[in-house]
Amino acid sequence: MASTELKSRIKEAMKTAMRAKDKPRLSTIRLIMAEIKRIEVDERIEVDDTRLIAVLDKMLKQRRDSEKQYTDAGRAELAQVEADEIVVIQDFLPEALSAEELDTLVQEAVSESGASSMQDMGKVMAILKPKVQGRADMGAISGKVKKALI
Repeated sequence: MASTELKSRIKEAMKTAMRAKDKPRLSTIRLIMAEIKRIEVDERIEVDDTRLIAVLDKMLKQRRDSEKQYTDAGRAELAQVEADEIVVIQDFLPEALSAEELDTLVQEAVSESGASSMQDMGKVMAILKPKVQGRADMGAISGKVKKALI
């Protein structure tokens, strides 16, 4: 089975974490590898980099939601665990887009799709999603698209 570049980076990071006896980082990387393996077994496919970025993005969103819930509940130690996992997951995602880059991409997508009202939001999001997956929060993108279409 061929291994993708990102998957290889994750495997190497796991080996490095094992050698360094970095248990928190190793634990998070093992969670990532388990999710990859689950998808490959369930769907009988080899996960490519595009899909892997989507998986990491989903894991990141889950961790952010959990961190917020723990913080709201006054469980700082659990929120810190989630925050640490967020840092490790972000190591494998492409560099985040700046606010200016996001605004530019949103404007380009609006003009490319010919969107003129909120009913066209789906068209704009369909153009944007592959460009920003793993590089920006889709909730924030959605808000920017709404502002551009109003």
